[in-house]
Amino acid sequence: MKIDRAQVQVVAPKVQRWTWSHDLPEQYMTCTIVRIFTDEGVEGVGAVSNYTSHDFDRYTAETMRHLIPELIGRNPLEREAIWTSLWPRVFPLSPQSLAAIDISLWDLFGRVCNQPIYQLLGGARSRIPAYASTPMFEDVPAYLKFIDESLQQGFRAVKFHCWCDPERDLALARAARKEFPDAAFMLDVENNYEREDALRAARELEDLNFTWFEAPLFDYDLDGYRELTNRVSIPIIPSGNWIQDLPAFGEALRSKAWSRARTDVTVCGGFTPARKAMALVDAAGMKCEIMSWGNTLISAANLHLMLAFNNCSYYEQPVPYDSYEYGMHDVLRTGSDGFVQAPTGCGLGVEIDWPAMDAATIHTISTDS
Repeated sequence: MKIDRAQVQVVAPKVQRWTWSHDLPEQYMTCTIVRIFTDEGVEGVGAVSNYTSHDFDRYTAETMRHLIPELIGRNPLEREAIWTSLWPRVFPLSPQSLAAIDISLWDLFGRVCNQPIYQLLGGARSRIPAYASTPMFEDVPAYLKFIDESLQQGFRAVKFHCWCDPERDLALARAARKEFPDAAFMLDVENNYEREDALRAARELEDLNFTWFEAPLFDYDLDGYRELTNRVSIPIIPSGNWIQDLPAFGEALRSKAWSRARTDVTVCGGFTPARKAMALVDAAGMKCEIMSWGNTLISAANLHLMLAFNNCSYYEQPVPYDSYEYGMHDVLRTGSDGFVQAPTGCGLGVEIDWPAMDAATIHTISTDS
């Protein structure tokens, strides 16, 4: 089997836009899709999401303009060899561009084997508890209303993206715990706090029995994370967006910078390196709280990773649903029991509405052109 064609398209549907911090405007979300075609008629699909201010992202696709010609004539089942040959050795490229290609190769592999990706990676389980991962709402009453609606739908846990201001964030945390004493809560402050504020917030969140405190500091502030982790008992986790290569990730684990690790298939370069990252986390005796925020294709990829291993606590369900489900016949939604189930198809296991994706496409690149 040989790859004979590859195509990239940037999908930018007109859906409601959200933000996750007071200092960010509402974000433009794109789904950049890679399709790999072979001479035997088997196709693979991979995608990544981008969130940008003021306009839709095209740079991830443009990075792939320089990568997809290298795929032509290659055996798509040689995923490790392809990943190694595409990894830049001189000047770094967007890891998401490599991730989308690698995900598409694993999707193709699953189709060849007639198996879902999570089973090919290890198949530890077929379902996982989910938490509702919110955007930023206007005020505390809006959050309380949303929590109530989420719990009625079956969620047992909610993670707050909010203002990233310690006073307002902690006021929300207090109100949520008072109103919903038995729910599991997490707080994500998007790398916005100073060390002193992070410690104060961590101690109060600990008293409020929050499940974890996410991204209090910039991911590269490993000294600050180590200090914070050593001074509180609430689990401290990074954003997971910035430490992308395996050596740096492994060193952060060995230095015990975090209570739990965090990564994402689309951030670390695809399934090929992600399974190695999960092995490093397992060897360190830690959990890895994988991100799965984004369009259904991105959420599905990360769901496969967390189902393949046993060291992730929750699936991150992006809500409200509609903004993230565009262009899909199959979607991932949390059930009334609080769990999300594995996709049933082979590969990524979700069916794409290609006419809808094509209708919202703003940029394309192909090896044919």
